[in-house]
Amino acid sequence: MSKGMDGKRHIKTRAERAFSWQIRGRGVSDAAVLSAMETVPRQVFVPADRVDQAYDDRPLPIGHGQTISQPYIVAAMTETLMIGSTSRVLEIGTGSGYQTAVLAEIAQAVYTVERVGALAKRARETLTRLGYANIRFCVGDGALGWPQQAPFDGILVTCAPERVPSALLDQLADRGRMVIPLGRRGGPQALWRLQRRGSRVQRERLMGVAFVPLISQAAGKAE
Repeated sequence: MSKGMDGKRHIKTRAERAFSWQIRGRGVSDAAVLSAMETVPRQVFVPADRVDQAYDDRPLPIGHGQTISQPYIVAAMTETLMIGSTSRVLEIGTGSGYQTAVLAEIAQAVYTVERVGALAKRARETLTRLGYANIRFCVGDGALGWPQQAPFDGILVTCAPERVPSALLDQLADRGRMVIPLGRRGGPQALWRLQRRGSRVQRERLMGVAFVPLISQAAGKAE
């Protein structure tokens, strides 16, 4: 399997060491997730005037009203998805491409959908430059997912609808998991993990979060 970043780079700077320790200290323990977080160079995914803040544990603006997620949230969501080296993963909301890269370090294949064409183009250029060959890109409505490539072992949503889009549930493989923030912008939001078991979907509330909203013409088609 072709992944990005030839070999694993070592955490060297004081900021990067603090970044790694902080993620571990907040309870992330999956070895593959920790390795991915230490491998992906977060500084190349943030705007040039924010590079000195790249390893701060907080979200940063990336333009078009979007953000690169807080590192701890990226790690926690990835760990909660419980993916492995044979997993096919759908990501809704490519954004900067940072979460995409973390997923691609672990999964066999990542299919990522972004509504904003300029962000999708920038993320694709960055991820291609880093050498990732197991990512496929789509510009489109995230609430519709990517039905032509379904089913997926994992679906990770990086923007918050009010309800789970039914199209995404339909694209989740049996025993597959979805990690998704739900709630109104400016109101209470929570991160949920859903798992399909045949015709049933188990739901588990994980933690309070704050994400940008999922903007979609199909957003009303949810359950």
